[in-house]
Order: sequence, then structure tokens, then C-alpha cells
Amino acid sequence: MPLPAKAFQHWLHSVAPAMNTADICRISGVKRTTLAQQLVRGKVAESTLVSISRALGLNPLEGLAGFASYAGLDGPAPPPTPAELVSQVATTDLLRAVIARTAPGDAAILALGPAPHATSVRNWVDAIDDGELRHRVSAATGVAPQNYSAQLTANRLSPELAVATSRAAGVGLTGGLVATGLITEAEAGWLPGARQSAVAALSDGELTVLAGDRLQTLGRTLRRQEQEHAQTEKIWENLG
Repeated sequence: MPLPAKAFQHWLHSVAPAMNTADICRISGVKRTTLAQQLVRGKVAESTLVSISRALGLNPLEGLAGFASYAGLDGPAPPPTPAELVSQVATTDLLRAVIARTAPGDAAILALGPAPHATSVRNWVDAIDDGELRHRVSAATGVAPQNYSAQLTANRLSPELAVATSRAAGVGLTGGLVATGLITEAEAGWLPGARQSAVAALSDGELTVLAGDRLQTLGRTLRRQEQEHAQTEKIWENLG
């Protein structure tokens, strides 16, 4: 759920009392028309607050924590679990890690691509799901399970729903926000190199199985896309 406009304006005045809207938009990169539209509608996107916070040198979590839906974000939090950390490692990086394990003489610290990646959201939810997570999230938020699943299929999750998912899973509240790309690992308080360490802690068997599972999932996705493309072409041929 976007942030209430009145509460957002109160926050903005508290962090930048001497700056006008034009100044804020100029330093943050937020378009004036975009901010104006959000304020008129009474709903400001979380990403707007994040952009402004960064421009002012503030941690976005502190700003978000002032809103009811994100209460507790700025408090002490457990670190991400190893499974959460590994979920934010791209499939290609996992495959590179498997290959590196076969050539220990050339092994070095694995350089990972940034989080999030193409399947970050789905992987993150799978990493913290005990089998009943979707039902608990649905009960807590009122979001129908099929709508929740549709967001995951599209590899997206609203920030509020991401935090609700963390609460339902009993993990730190920042994991989903990193997976969705709203905040960075550093802003979430993740230790530098945490993802690399989590991958390094996997045994050869665990790493290989995980990479294999990711490839199978990718294969099913690509196959489904190919079938949908073929069906679309067939429809156009019949129409043409």
C-alpha cells in the first residue's frame, strides 16, 4: 500500500524543512509531475520516499519505519538467513560457483552480480516458505492466495506485501525489500560479502542440487514461454 500523502508530507518537512518541492525533485531525480500526481491522489509510492531519502543521505528504512505498515523496520532485526542470502544469488552465479569448485587451483572469491536478479522475489519466498506461508500471508493481509501467487510468478511483490511476508515467516523484515529491489543490501544492514559467504558455506552437493533445481525451474519457464509464443503465432496465422 502506498504511503498516505499527508503523512508523507509531514515526513518530508521533518527531514528537509528548508527545501521546496522543486529542490527535492531536482536532487532526488523524482519528476515533479510524478510527485504532484501522487500527492493529489493521496498515495505516495514507497520508491519516492526511498529516492528522496538517498538524495538527503538518509537510510530509507528510517523513513519507511515512520509509517504504520512499516513499523519496526528501523529497530534491531535478525540477520538474513543463509537461505535468504543464497536466494539473492543469480542462477548464472551459482553455475559459475559449481564450475569453480571443480577447479580449486584457480578458485578465488566468487564475484556475484548485484541483488536483486531475475528471479529474486520467487526465490526469496521459496527460501522462507514452510509450506503454509502463502496461507498465513493471505490471512494477515486479505490478499487472495491466487493473487499472491500471480505476483510471485511475475517476480514482483509490493513493498507492504514483502514486509507482511517476512512477518508471517518470522524472519527479518528487510529480506523482501532487498529481493524486490526497493532497498540495497547495505541499506538493509546486510554484512558485506554475506551472499558470497553463504554460497561458500554450501557443500558441493548442496550447491550442485540448488543450481540444478534453478536450471529446472528456468527450463520450465522458458518452455512455457516458447509454447505461448507458438500459440500466439498460430493464432495470427489463422487470422491472417
